Amino acid sequence: AINITQPSFSGTDVFGYTSFLAYSTIPNITFYYEFRLKFQLANHHSALQDNLIFFTGQKGQGLNGDDFLELGLRNGRVVYSYNLGSGTATVISKPLDLTLNVHVIHLGRNLQKGWLKVDDQKNKTVTSPGRLVGLNVFSQFYLGGYREYTPELLPKGPRFKNGFQGCIFDVQVRTSLNKGFKSPGTPEGHPNSGRSVGQCKDSPCSLIKCRNGGKCIESGSTVYCDCLTGWKGAFCTETVSVCEPEHDPPHLCQQGSTCVPLPSGYTCHCPLGTTGTYCEQG
Repeated sequence: AINITQPSFSGTDVFGYTSFLAYSTIPNITFYYEFRLKFQLANHHSALQDNLIFFTGQKGQGLNGDDFLELGLRNGRVVYSYNLGSGTATVISKPLDLTLNVHVIHLGRNLQKGWLKVDDQKNKTVTSPGRLVGLNVFSQFYLGGYREYTPELLPKGPRFKNGFQGCIFDVQVRTSLNKGFKSPGTPEGHPNSGRSVGQCKDSPCSLIKCRNGGKCIESGSTVYCDCLTGWKGAFCTETVSVCEPEHDPPHLCQQGSTCVPLPSGYTCHCPLGTTGTYCEQG
């Protein structure tokens, strides 16, 4: 078990699933909200990808349009979008200064007017199209990725195909100028669920001791021991039997015979109708 205070996200895995944290729906963000957060990129390459930072919202039905709020990275810039049901408003920052270790984002919206400030860049504003002024979202607040298997299930807009790669922390929100900032979640700061989330700068490999020359391999929040030839098991503590398929070289028993290990070597128990050292004769 790792105490997670600064969540680390591993992006999208080979099966198309993203690592994420899901918090309860943020109440009272219909007409006004402000968010503050910090993030640290896993590497410079991850800044150039198409990565989701946070998201809440749902697809529209019938005459009701998509309502959503999302923040992500695209081509080295921060992209902030929202849709109140009558069209998408998008603000795009200048390219990130990749010499900075930690990036700071402050964004908000009051009715149709939204704004975004990234690091020491100037504040940028946008006004959403149409007449609607309220953001009506019922979904949970997703950080770093999303539960859905594919982003096509999300509302239309600048869809972010990948989950975030790196750390996102100190996320805070307020829904009134008269209120203080709070962490999302019920109770405060506690997610409802998540997937493949680790602790920033803390590899689970530091807690695992692979034996007999095995090497700890980290993949997101999953770890396993890569064992040397002849060893197996979670920590490479079990020897590979001469009769097991992963033994190198493999045994030579043929034609459905059963390999039986001996103190030195093995023997083959032949089925009816076969004979020979390896049951190779009819």
